[in-house]
This record gives sequence, structure tokens and C-alpha cells, in this order.
Amino acid sequence: MSIEDDVALFERVPTMRLLGTASLRMLAIGSEQRDFARGDLLFTAGDAADAGFIVQRGAFRIEDGNGAEIVAGPGTLIGELALVVAMPRPSTATALEYSSVVRVSRSLFQRVLESDPVAARRLRDEFANRTSQIASDILMAGAKLSS
Repeated sequence: MSIEDDVALFERVPTMRLLGTASLRMLAIGSEQRDFARGDLLFTAGDAADAGFIVQRGAFRIEDGNGAEIVAGPGTLIGELALVVAMPRPSTATALEYSSVVRVSRSLFQRVLESDPVAARRLRDEFANRTSQIASDILMAGAKLSS
């Protein structure tokens, strides 16, 4: 795929779209494509998380080890938190069919944010809003459980 195709793919991802075209271009230039056959592992729970992955084609089953699973298809960012913090992978991702992803390393993502403080603030604000919403959802659920 071309750089422009990768930028268009990144623009489909809400978190990435916040960064703006110039930053997405830098990410597209510095990222790498990886292909997977059906049954191949993208990553395993417990692995060191040093990158996020945007699904280009195909699909991945993501299982958390507690029975919860989701399927991530084209345009989905897998491992978003790994772009901003070092952590072990909380889940395992397996290709359900021939699939490809664009791998964005945390170091590249952080360099792009350092070069574009406005984009970094937009991303920080989005994460703060999400965290606030999660806290609110937890309080609401707790209130329902205790009544």
C-alpha cells in the first residue's frame, strides 16, 4: 500500500484522526505492514506491548483470558494503550483469516506527538474524556447494583 493509502486507513480510526493529516503522514511513513495467515498470533497475553496495530484487511479475534472476546476488522486500532504506556498485553489476538496490519511503534507515536504539541493535547483531552465517561459508567453501575 502507498503512504496515501495508509494515511486514509489511519483517518478511519477515531483516535488517530485526532492527530491531523501531517502527523498521520509521519506515522504512515514510519510504520510497517505485517501479514498474517489464518491462526497466526498477532500477540499473546503477557507479551510486552510496544506498538499498536491498525487492521488493513482480514480480522482478528481478541480474547482476554476471562472468556470475553471481540473481533477486530479493517480500520480497527488494536492495542491503543500500548501507544502511550509500557505494559504487558492484556489479551491475545489471533488472525481469523489472511489478514494484514499496519504496526505503529510506541517510540514512533511518541516522536510524532512530541513534534506536534497541538495534536498531543487533542489526544490527551480525548483520553481524559474517555476516562471521565468510564468513571461515570462505573458509578452508575455501582448505584444500580446497590439498589
